[in-house]
Amino acid sequence: MDRQTVGSVNRGRLRVEVRTEGRSEIVTVVGELDHHTAEVLRAPLDDALEQGRARLVIDCSRLEFCDSTGLNVLLGARLKAEAAGGGVHLVGMLPVVARVFEITGADAVFALHDSMDEALTD
Repeated sequence: MDRQTVGSVNRGRLRVEVRTEGRSEIVTVVGELDHHTAEVLRAPLDDALEQGRARLVIDCSRLEFCDSTGLNVLLGARLKAEAAGGGVHLVGMLPVVARVFEITGADAVFALHDSMDEALTD
C-alpha cells in the first residue's frame, strides 16, 4: 500500500498524527480531546477534506478522553466527508470514549471498527 506521513501536531494534552495510506487519510489521536484541544484535530481533518481526502480513518486507540466539543469536531468531519462521497471510520475506541458515543447515540452514525486492518478494508 501507498504510505505517506503527512504530519504531526502536538498541543499540550493532545497529539494528532496524519498519514495517507492508499485511499485513506489515517489520523491518530493521542491524549485528551476537549474544548481546549479540539482545534488540534479539527485543522488536519479540514485540511484532508480540502485536499480531496474524504475517507478519514481515525485511530482512537490512544484517545483517553473526549468531551462534547471533541465529539462535535468528529461529527462535523463526518458530515463534510459524506458530502464529498467519503466517510469517517473510528478505530479502537477505549471504553471511556466509547461510552460518550453510546450515551449520545453518535455510535450509530459512525463506522466503528475494532482494528485498523478492518477499517482499511471496509
